[in-house]
Amino acid sequence: MPNISKTAPLPVIGENANPCVMVIFGATGDLTKRKLFPALYNLAKSHLLSREFAIVCTSRTEMTTEAFREQITQDIKTFATTEVEPDLWEWFLKRIYYVAGDVKDPNCYQRLKELIEQADREHRTHGNYFYYLATSPDFFGEIVRQLNAIGLMTEEKDQWRRVIIEKPFGHDLESARALNAELRECLDERQIYRIDHYLGKETVQNILVFRFGNGIFEPIWNRRYIDNIQITAAETVGVEKRGGYYDTSGALRDMVPNHLFQLVSLTAMEPPTSFDANAVRDEQSKVLHAIQPIPPEDVLTRAVRGQYGEGELNGERVPGYRQEPNVAPNSTTETFVALKLMIDNWRWAGVPFYLRTGKRLPKRVTEVAIQFKSAPLTLFRETPVERLRTNRLVIHIQPDEGISLRFGAKIPGPIMRLGAVEMDFNYVDYFGEVPSTGYERLLYDCMTGDATLFQRADMVEAGWSVIEPVLDVWKALPPRSFPNYAAGTWGPKEADELLKDDGREWRPIDQ
Repeated sequence: MPNISKTAPLPVIGENANPCVMVIFGATGDLTKRKLFPALYNLAKSHLLSREFAIVCTSRTEMTTEAFREQITQDIKTFATTEVEPDLWEWFLKRIYYVAGDVKDPNCYQRLKELIEQADREHRTHGNYFYYLATSPDFFGEIVRQLNAIGLMTEEKDQWRRVIIEKPFGHDLESARALNAELRECLDERQIYRIDHYLGKETVQNILVFRFGNGIFEPIWNRRYIDNIQITAAETVGVEKRGGYYDTSGALRDMVPNHLFQLVSLTAMEPPTSFDANAVRDEQSKVLHAIQPIPPEDVLTRAVRGQYGEGELNGERVPGYRQEPNVAPNSTTETFVALKLMIDNWRWAGVPFYLRTGKRLPKRVTEVAIQFKSAPLTLFRETPVERLRTNRLVIHIQPDEGISLRFGAKIPGPIMRLGAVEMDFNYVDYFGEVPSTGYERLLYDCMTGDATLFQRADMVEAGWSVIEPVLDVWKALPPRSFPNYAAGTWGPKEADELLKDDGREWRPIDQ
């Protein structure tokens, strides 16, 4: 990359995002220094940021713009995913401004407006603004109302205004509907970008290309050939410093209606008419509305909850959930969830979708496993082959992004013996490693107005509708057996029985 002088604009290579000012609320928090600034720097290094770009940051912490720039210069050395080039960082740093304020104070928004307009003039951002709400969800509605009241949400001529909000999008169906209604009082749906960092991962995006860009898979992507689909999102960490939040949320609310349902919808959706944002999200929404809510009388047999106790992970003893900071000593909050879901449409009738997610599991992994039906044994009835291992396709999302396919082959020798062959595709091996935080694509898409990878209001509400019966039953019947799995294991035995009762088992995940 050529050196960039302190006065030279960023060179244009590839398609730049639109000119704009990005406004970050909660700018002194972990998300901003760990993810947002490294992602923005990566976009600049990839020549995907507009030359006409600026960032206005605000938080309650009192400091000057100069002090804030010094702070993030230290932070980027720790959290950057690529080498920080001094000239490029200098170009980037001169576009960052800071103003202190409380989001509940109307005077804060007047100061913010003056600074945004200053940045707009100095960097010729064409009057385009987008706001990233990296704050507590309690403040989403307040911030949007205050921005609207002072005119910072007004779109004139070709200027645009957009808002990115982080999950959780409500804590149940009623609160999700209330939040959506509150946002729509000030914004059109097209201006609201509900972000889910899982959708920034290459393999998640590649599900669409894999399914609809390869003619050999789409014809067999249905109930005739697929026996079941398993989606796993496992974490080795506990709740870390999030005990206060997590103890009021739990694994079901924290992971299922957003991350896991996004994976379900992309895996199960019908082919969209185009890759237009609403065309893709229309098909995702149809899947979410087709998921059968679990009847209250079936919750105890189709939904499993667990909480980790003390155990051993990577050779070290770790405490149980109830011993974590800011967690109640008698907490009944679940840290593990497994669900059996059915999709009531033509393509997936009779095909179970098994979901599981949890903390303090043996391995950090997120994957979608497609288990195909067995071939008939008739051909092998005169051979020593007792059973055929089924074909399986696994889409690996993290930590190693790739795709693997298992099929049977004859083991060399004079008698008929079958072995399983694994064909593995790894992104790094084929395309090289691209420094990423998972937020680059999502920030870029917001700047260009592409909402494909962001959740729409109806998708959010459909997801909550599915898990609402489970939340209600679990609230009415507190668990009596917590903790019911040791840290470092794959969850409670009831999760295995969920599949065993159907004559199936979870895909073994290598340690």
